[in-house]
Amino acid sequence: MSTDPRTLAPPAPAPEDAGHPRRWAILGLLVVSLIVTVLDNTVLNVALKTLADPVEGLGASQSDLAWMINSYTLVFAGLLFVCGVLGDRIGRKRMLVVGMVAFGLASLGSAFAQNPDQLIAGRALMGAGAAAMGPATLSLLRAVFSEREFPKALGIWSGAVGIGGALGPIVGGALLEEFWWGSVFLINVPIVALGLVAILWLVPESKGRQGRPDLVGMALSVVALVLITYGVIEAGDSGSWAGVEVWGTIAAGVAGLAGFVRWELRTPHASLDPRLFLDRRFASASALIALIFFAMLGLFFFMTFYIQLVRGLTPLQTGLMFLSFGAGMIVFSPLSSMFVKRFGTRAVGLAGLTLVGGVFLAIAQVGLDTPLWLIVVLMFLQSAGMANLMPPAMNVMMQSVPREQAGVASALSNTLRQVGGALGVAVLGTVMAQAYQSRIAEVAPELPEAARASLTATYGAVTEGAVPPEAAESLLAAANVAFVDAMHTTAYVSAAVALLGMIVVGRYFSGRPSRDDDGARAGADVSAVPAGERQAKMVR
Repeated sequence: MSTDPRTLAPPAPAPEDAGHPRRWAILGLLVVSLIVTVLDNTVLNVALKTLADPVEGLGASQSDLAWMINSYTLVFAGLLFVCGVLGDRIGRKRMLVVGMVAFGLASLGSAFAQNPDQLIAGRALMGAGAAAMGPATLSLLRAVFSEREFPKALGIWSGAVGIGGALGPIVGGALLEEFWWGSVFLINVPIVALGLVAILWLVPESKGRQGRPDLVGMALSVVALVLITYGVIEAGDSGSWAGVEVWGTIAAGVAGLAGFVRWELRTPHASLDPRLFLDRRFASASALIALIFFAMLGLFFFMTFYIQLVRGLTPLQTGLMFLSFGAGMIVFSPLSSMFVKRFGTRAVGLAGLTLVGGVFLAIAQVGLDTPLWLIVVLMFLQSAGMANLMPPAMNVMMQSVPREQAGVASALSNTLRQVGGALGVAVLGTVMAQAYQSRIAEVAPELPEAARASLTATYGAVTEGAVPPEAAESLLAAANVAFVDAMHTTAYVSAAVALLGMIVVGRYFSGRPSRDDDGARAGADVSAVPAGERQAKMVR
């Protein structure tokens, strides 16, 4: 028997198990790339009131304001999947660079838009740039980190969403107090320029599956996602799901999605194997991501109006309040993999959903004079729950596919977030609009019908002198009461969605890991099975 110490030492880790030597610096750059896109969306939220002003802004109508948000969402959701597939084939670094250039140029154009239509077009181009950037950042992360370290890196990456979400309102509020509205877009340009230089120098190129591109599948995915997203957005804007433009567009999108699935099952060059959804953990993680963003974005979109209009805070003060949400993401997202390793995805997921659902129920008790510090605490608790839901769920999705298809999994997770969030804003927006209109009609029947459409419409009618000056104060007080009542109704619906998420987690997520499980398996125990074997099992 040999006594050579080299024969007794454990084998050195394979290069792919050690990760890229500059992986943590690369993670920092990818986080900055992600933050700039998230920051831009939250910046816009605090700028909406200014953009509607005909003197200080662009005199945007309610429809213009909606499409400044929706044009970004529509293009972003429609192109995410295609950009993920293209990144796997032509290079993820290349797609990231292309996306950053498009995003930077669109930000520059948006800053100097002369009318609402130009700003809407600029926002659409920003959505295209963000669609190229989003899947690339996550798939590059998967390429440079080992399986063991990936859950931790994913937690930090997810925390970047909270950082961007927290910084956006603060940066936007500070800029709006000192400069003109275009500064909230112009701030992106130097960040993108510096990021491009660092990415070109530091980040390695990474490619996935090569071969014949699935042009038909990609085209079908774009058509289906754009139609579904447009129909959902139109329902949210109109406050009704009855119109042909709404259900007809959604039906056409669903038909396109069915055609996409049928094509992908038949073609040998499929962009996405639909049989992935036969894996119960992959399917349940996908459902959880969509459900949580449905509930969260649908409700928190309206919390901005509560804080600024009902409570009268400035954009900067609103941003400082939302800072607590980002703080929770920053603190808990990097810790989520440790919690999962110790307690299992089911326990962590249920704890996170308990926090999320509990916050929704607490918001259902918020009134006109609720202490603002309590709202700050609720936002922190909400983000703590989110931070322990999203990284494990996304880890399941990323670990369920081979590395060469990381862009597809990344794009799919981002698409679920966007479509789920858009659907939440539309559905919960309809719930809130109908509840508000019903309540305001009772307490202020003298208001014109157009002024009863929403809280902003009511405030606009009072500001423009559509009601007698002596009645303005009482009408605004009645509108605030009606809005808070409608917000309570919406919060209860969001809590019901969180309960549905708890059922999904309790039924399909794994329990407490055994002692010999490592971090990767604990975070997503599907990864314990080789990708090829998983595919074979799903086919059978």
